[in-house]
Amino acid sequence: MPYVYTALSDIAFYCISGVLVLGVLVGLILMSKPEKARFGNALSAACTLVAIAVTMYHYEILPSWVIWASIAVGTVVSLIAAAKVKMIQMPQVVALLNGFGGLASALVAILSYAQANWNEEDPDRFAAYTAAIALVIGFVTFTGSLVAAGKLHKVLPQKPVVIPGHTAIIVALIVATVVCVALGSIVPIWVTAILACIFGVVFAIRVGGADMPITISLLNSLSGVAGGIAGIAVGNILLVAIGGIVGASGLLLTRVMCKAMNRKLLGILLGSTSVSGKKPEAVEETAEPAEETAQAAAEETVEEAEEEVAEEAAPALSVAEILAGAKKVIVVPGYGMALAQAQTQVKALADKLEANGAEVKFAIHPVAGRMPGHMNVLLCEVDVPYDKLYEMDNINGEFAECDVAIIIGASDVVNPAANTAEGTPIYGMPVLNAADAPHIIVCNFDEKPGYAGVPNPIYTNPKTVMKLGDAKETVQELIDSF
Repeated sequence: MPYVYTALSDIAFYCISGVLVLGVLVGLILMSKPEKARFGNALSAACTLVAIAVTMYHYEILPSWVIWASIAVGTVVSLIAAAKVKMIQMPQVVALLNGFGGLASALVAILSYAQANWNEEDPDRFAAYTAAIALVIGFVTFTGSLVAAGKLHKVLPQKPVVIPGHTAIIVALIVATVVCVALGSIVPIWVTAILACIFGVVFAIRVGGADMPITISLLNSLSGVAGGIAGIAVGNILLVAIGGIVGASGLLLTRVMCKAMNRKLLGILLGSTSVSGKKPEAVEETAEPAEETAQAAAEETVEEAEEEVAEEAAPALSVAEILAGAKKVIVVPGYGMALAQAQTQVKALADKLEANGAEVKFAIHPVAGRMPGHMNVLLCEVDVPYDKLYEMDNINGEFAECDVAIIIGASDVVNPAANTAEGTPIYGMPVLNAADAPHIIVCNFDEKPGYAGVPNPIYTNPKTVMKLGDAKETVQELIDSF
């Protein structure tokens, strides 16, 4: 692009850009360590702010009142949102921010595309093609993020929405969009934009709650990719580098989420993992064997069988006796805890258990909640020490050794049917082994299945005590019980 640099030399700009990119990378590394995450986030944000200022100075657009007015409006809106948005609403806010990032890249791409084709006799084809690609990814990110935010905020159906021939439509949209980009100026840019917007909606609308953490991390990656390609289109190496970092980190996170849920990214893109391949009746049948076995054993007339059932159910201890005698407790938080905003009560319960001589650990499933790290943020908000938060792989072997597992607002992430219920959305997904604990206390709102719609055998397990209702109230009952 024909920019004239007079305020800052190219060499100086590149050197400053390198330092800023390094600062962003260091910030990301620090964010992987809980005790340094806040500083890392602040460092990356500060480097991004300086990058904006340096870019404005380099291209001599500091005097532009339009830019300063836009910055002022954005600052006011963000400060108001930061003050009013509740922690429970953070997943949909993250989704919206991803969408706005994609929209910004798409708008830059539109202007770049127009400038590249301004001279019809000698168009800048490289800039035009890169702008078209940035436009596609930007609008896919924008509309897909709006749908994700709508689902998370319950404005749109939270369950997967499937239209006839859904996968075929997705494939057709991908092919049509690629063809439009390849044809370049032969196809009007607005046609490509519409196809990208439709793809974003059709892709995201089919994603169910079970795959939402993966979807959010993927959209985060796409927002970075869109920004990086837009940087190529306008010839800004700093935007290319920052966008590349966001895209790569989001993609790595997406891979971690896919591994945690035993998902394939292509399957999510084509909408083939959020919906069970069986009818609802078949799904229900997959979770019935555990219930039928327990019921059949209870109805046995043979005295030996009755004794086995009594032994399997363990001594009929009350909740107070279980908690008072517990020396090792594992707490499993879930989205229900977030909805009830019961993290304060959970912290109080942990404190009382520790005061009673128990060791308390928190088992965090990678996809608990509606975005990566959701439970970590909520628990750290009430000052639960970082070293008490354990990832699934590090704590799964301890459930059988603990005295009691306390499940608060979680279902899918502890559902043992994930190992047996073939054809369901959670089949094959690694879960927390809470079912192995000798005693289980479940503080859930009701006995309905989780987001994936798969009944949980833990609810009917003889060693499980169900405390139904608002988690704030049921956890407080646990605190007052011993």
